[in-house]
Amino acid sequence: MRITQLLLSAALLLLVACGDSASSATAPETSPAPAAAPEKEMAAPGEWVPLFNSEDFTGWHTYGKEGVGEAWKINDGAIHLDVANKDGWQAEGGGDIVTDKAYANYELELEWKIGKNGNSGIIYNVIENGYDYAWRTGPEMQVLDNDGHPDGKIKTHRAGDLYDMISVAEENVKPVGEWNKVNLIVTDGKVEHWLNGKKQVEYVNKGPEWEAMIAGSKFKEFEAFGQTTSGKISLQDHGDAVWYRNIRIRELGS
Repeated sequence: MRITQLLLSAALLLLVACGDSASSATAPETSPAPAAAPEKEMAAPGEWVPLFNSEDFTGWHTYGKEGVGEAWKINDGAIHLDVANKDGWQAEGGGDIVTDKAYANYELELEWKIGKNGNSGIIYNVIENGYDYAWRTGPEMQVLDNDGHPDGKIKTHRAGDLYDMISVAEENVKPVGEWNKVNLIVTDGKVEHWLNGKKQVEYVNKGPEWEAMIAGSKFKEFEAFGQTTSGKISLQDHGDAVWYRNIRIRELGS
């Protein structure tokens, strides 16, 4: 009996050993799971930074000069161009004003209102060294009394237009004396003009298409015009009463 039990135990051990061996022989080889691809890191938009403190002209100066001329005033938290005294087509003691700093890849937000029959503009990607006027270097988002100013009869010269190049998709400017809200998105490759919550103009700002647009405009004679996708921001003195307020900017991812 003892011998029989020993033989049975040995047989069971042999079967278990064979089973483990068979399992090892047939089990598929496994490799470590591939690591998940890292998510592309996107640059988050920066925080809004005021460009106008509603009290003084800190951060601004007259184009090509130091300080800001006396025609530019601050009334009720807004920048106002006083044109009581004229010097040619601009205000005496006026001139275009520009930011002290240059900007690239940003969104600019502000509000404007224009006086009766008035004309002004928001000029961007401005170069300041060696040129007479900001508009000879940078494109302009038109500010205008469409109904009262003669430019209102010219396509591409109306409020919100890329001046002398692209007209707005749909006119939605508010009447004289009312505030209009602008969002201007400028990047290295594309610009968007938004007026009162609607995207009105979109265009590429470098390359053959852009060069062709310049060649077909009044700016073709100015060698510096539109040759950079970054620069200073200017508020234009065109000799007419205009107001700007709530001016701020935020940096965008490149």
